Amino acid sequence: MSGKRIWKNVGRYALRFVTLLIAISIVSFVLVSLSPVDPVQQYVGAVPNVSMEQREKIAEYWGLDKPPLERFFLWAGSILHGDFGTSLIYRRPVLDIIGEKFLASLALMLTAWAFSGILGFTIGCIMGNLHGKWPDKILKKLCLTMCSIPTFWIGIVFLMLFSVQLGWFPMGMSVPKGLPADQVTIWQRIHHLILPALTLSFLSFANIALHTREKLVDVLESDYVLFARARGESRFQVLRRHGLRNILLPAVTMQFGSFSELFGGSVLAENVFSYPGLGAAAAAAGMGSDIPLLLGITLFSAVFVFVGNLLANIICSIADPQIREGFDHET
Repeated sequence: MSGKRIWKNVGRYALRFVTLLIAISIVSFVLVSLSPVDPVQQYVGAVPNVSMEQREKIAEYWGLDKPPLERFFLWAGSILHGDFGTSLIYRRPVLDIIGEKFLASLALMLTAWAFSGILGFTIGCIMGNLHGKWPDKILKKLCLTMCSIPTFWIGIVFLMLFSVQLGWFPMGMSVPKGLPADQVTIWQRIHHLILPALTLSFLSFANIALHTREKLVDVLESDYVLFARARGESRFQVLRRHGLRNILLPAVTMQFGSFSELFGGSVLAENVFSYPGLGAAAAAAGMGSDIPLLLGITLFSAVFVFVGNLLANIICSIADPQIREGFDHET
């Protein structure tokens, strides 16, 4: 790929990124403006003896007395200067909250992402290689069932089974209750991470397994695999030499494209396990009418999903020459 085409691709993705952020900003701001949320009441909270004059001064200080269009441009201008506002719940800058909570969620999402990819790809290969036999039928029904089960329900079942009944894992939180953060060991953090990560990984591993199975079945029924078997290659040799090469790229693409499901599932999983991550902060912002934090997390989630899709496109264009050539012709 020439340097000119590279810069064209960079410019095209930059334009898509900016367009996405503008669209998400407008839609989010309009929805929040139309909602019955009262930021002044949330800021005041249960403080008594707050007069109407004081409420009007708070609204004027935040610009809430201005028309919606003017408020949007003021908010967008602050965003461009790196000021996402102050969280009404945490009483801290929104960017600080997002950075702190995202670091907590990153370990959870990466663990669940890696586990779901490895488990889904392995089960998909087993089903595809044993296509039509009883293990394939059982695993396929299991995966179809897992696709229809909500994440929060899996989390509740895991809590009841592994935490309440068996006592293998703690009930929730990212660290032991009452223990200072500087005294928490890495093994204690991992112990608290396992159950939420398993719950979150169940969100996408079944889809990856079913997708890998279908791709592998198509490969094993192709003419070149029939020729390979005619030459005396065993089932394992066919899978290793022909199957894995053709199904690995679609599986990786689907895995990187699952960032949106991963982020959405973390909101449910973190609330079930009381895990102090970005998903729990998003739920708290919605329930607590924390508009600055809610809008900030919305924009951050859009960036997160865009990066995942971008990585999937880059990996496909690098690994598959046909996709790369079509990508170049498109530009």
